Amino acid sequence: MPAELLLTSPSVPVSRTAYWSRLLPPLAALACVTRIPSFTRPLWNPDEGYLAVQARLLAQGGELYETVVDRKPPLVPWLYEATFAVTGSGTLAGVRVLAVLAHLLTAALLASLARRRWGDRSGRTAGVLYLLISVGLNPEDAQAATFEAFVLPCAAAAMWCADRRCWGAAGTAVACAFLTKQTGGAVLLPVLWLYVAPGARRGGLGRLVAGAVLPVLGAALATDPVGFVFWTVTGSGAYATLTGSELHVLARGSVNTAIVSVACAGLIAPVARARRAPTADLWLWLLASAGAVLLGLHFFGHYYLPLLPPVALLATAALRALPYDRTVTAVLTSACVCVLFLTWGVLAPRTDLDHARRVAQAVSSRTAPGDAVLVWGIHPETYWLADRAPATRYLTAGLLTNYSGGRDGGRVGERYAVRGAWTVFRREAVSAALVVDDSRGKPYGPERVRGLRRLLSAGYEEAGTVDGAVLYVRRG
Repeated sequence: MPAELLLTSPSVPVSRTAYWSRLLPPLAALACVTRIPSFTRPLWNPDEGYLAVQARLLAQGGELYETVVDRKPPLVPWLYEATFAVTGSGTLAGVRVLAVLAHLLTAALLASLARRRWGDRSGRTAGVLYLLISVGLNPEDAQAATFEAFVLPCAAAAMWCADRRCWGAAGTAVACAFLTKQTGGAVLLPVLWLYVAPGARRGGLGRLVAGAVLPVLGAALATDPVGFVFWTVTGSGAYATLTGSELHVLARGSVNTAIVSVACAGLIAPVARARRAPTADLWLWLLASAGAVLLGLHFFGHYYLPLLPPVALLATAALRALPYDRTVTAVLTSACVCVLFLTWGVLAPRTDLDHARRVAQAVSSRTAPGDAVLVWGIHPETYWLADRAPATRYLTAGLLTNYSGGRDGGRVGERYAVRGAWTVFRREAVSAALVVDDSRGKPYGPERVRGLRRLLSAGYEEAGTVDGAVLYVRRG
């Protein structure tokens, strides 16, 4: 389908209505096909579980950055909460549909950008190429309905608006990208470049600034301004430190870079040629997105998703100057690689999900629906699967030990926790009717965390194990 779409009337201009009526249905079909694995399991990674638990707590009256906390801006938790209000909180199908729509909107915006600059055929090429390479990561990163999936249309919208000199709308799109995930704000750099680029008409700076600033101020006021600043900006110093895990992080970065390079195998040569085209803003977009991947030095796979829209546009820019058969080759190569990633998505093992399900079943059977539970681990989805409320606002042990940063133990422990977290945790955790130690030999286990040992010894006794997780019930 992608190659056939591109080969249709490659050089004959058509009206805007006819163009989009022909292009959007195939793009929508391709977006659905490339997201089929997304719907094959209840959740893909702990980020989805974390968001699902947050949304439930918010629906029950929780307050973001107070009784519900995470190191992220508020848009995606609010999106989950709103979706659960429609679909119920027992399924992620609703947010998965929204993620498909987010990818489709991204593809359409890229197609529109490319068509405006280089013509009808380039628009089709950009939209199709983006959807084909957008699955080019580990399935738990590419198929999940998490932060980066919703950053993509915001960033693409910012570039689309800036390209048309709609500065107020461009600033608002930048703010939405930032409020989806902090690193989404990196798209501000290419937007500013388009504002100051040689030959560009000046004017609209006030609208750009207002559009970028006012939504962020509004989100801060709608939550808790102090908490908003702490949890989104100032409270992640230990999380962003590399010390002690250099080889561990380098290995992860190398693997994920290799994976995304395979996904873009058909585009690497054209992108290398794109430097000859007038695409400075697109290169800056790519470099800003790469800087966002580097920020914090974690290199998780989903961090690479924002690289893919500028890659698709740069490849499109280069392919228009090459013989048409090179475009067909690039699309067919990307389609073949896409099939490999989709197969991986369908066949990917469910080890972590199966473990979380077994633990959740044990939690459900040992507690009543109104009981609070403490799961000491990095699988917040256990709360969601068990349909039990967490005893504390800290949904993972990572916020209390820094393990959530994906480190190998060099900077893991109470001293690296979020500032003030242990004072709050000690007050809240005693309400747990059941404690699940799901550390399973990781460096944040009770033997290395004195605060958890004290909690367990003061009021709980061991009541069995489930798939390596140790259960503790309250004494008496």
